Amino acid sequence: MKQPTIRIGVIGLGIGSGHAQRFAALPGCEVVAVADADPARLEERGEKVPGAARYTDPLRMLRETKLDAVVVATPNRFHAPLTLAALRRGCHVFCEKPMAMNVAQARAMKAAAQKARRRLMINFSYRFMPMSVALKRQVEAGVVGRIYFGRTVWHRQRGMPGFGGWFGNKELAGGGPLIDLGVHRIDLALWLMGHPEPVAVMGSTYNVIARRIAQEQNKHFSVEDLACGLVKFRNGATLIVEASWALNINEPEQMITTLYGERGAVTQRNVGGGYQFQAELLTEENGCLFQKTLANPHVSVPSAHEEFIAAIRENREPSASADDGIRVQMILDGLYLSAARGREIRFR
Repeated sequence: MKQPTIRIGVIGLGIGSGHAQRFAALPGCEVVAVADADPARLEERGEKVPGAARYTDPLRMLRETKLDAVVVATPNRFHAPLTLAALRRGCHVFCEKPMAMNVAQARAMKAAAQKARRRLMINFSYRFMPMSVALKRQVEAGVVGRIYFGRTVWHRQRGMPGFGGWFGNKELAGGGPLIDLGVHRIDLALWLMGHPEPVAVMGSTYNVIARRIAQEQNKHFSVEDLACGLVKFRNGATLIVEASWALNINEPEQMITTLYGERGAVTQRNVGGGYQFQAELLTEENGCLFQKTLANPHVSVPSAHEEFIAAIRENREPSASADDGIRVQMILDGLYLSAARGREIRFR
């Protein structure tokens, strides 16, 4: 029997423009409305979604358009209020990362989704890669043994997104590269580790290179350009986190997540400073260490967009759920608070 069409609205046509096109390409989905506060961008990018109604006011879009699901892809400050508004209108929500500005907002979002009996998914996109799933299967099969230590990193040589725009404004973004880039690497590590419960964090933030550039260019910049920290988990494992928009490194980008177990290690890393990735497995066999590189992952993996639609149709929780978003948000909040107070932060 043919499934009913899922009618989707997209709020925010920065990164949301790509989401609109991807959802529109899925069978049984129709993007019927888009919203962006910038009229020029609304006109330019709205044309890429033929037939979609256009709004500069997202709340008006929610009131006037019959929608089944909403994509929230706005500056971070608006993730929680727009998600709550969409849920009140009976819509499922696909929310960009980070989930919210803080844990309290994230928990309110989860509670609202439960009350409305709607699906809430966070766009933790780096798990939806064949090589990520291949590594996950190796971990779950026990190939590397119990994971007790890891390091997850995203550094940029000089890569402040929209420098002078909302990304560098703490009131709109909540933070800098930790909440923008680190959020992806933290989620990937937690997912591969089986979502251990964080119990304490210790963090530091810096604003050295970007602050100098901002002063030279007379740009507003009120967030960190580098963050680092250590996360301790209830099961005894430890994770080091690093994220930067401006760091004196020899590649444009460094993205590495390595997890070390009792019998081996798994790594996902970018290649050549770009956005091509490779996966590696290190195993200890008969007293020797063998390094294996994943040649071609023959793994069928849905995209984040396909997973969201499947969760709606199958009436189940999506992977990259609200609980996953809350767990990551706890770590983000804790690292920022630790950096501000100069001491370890323990979770109750």
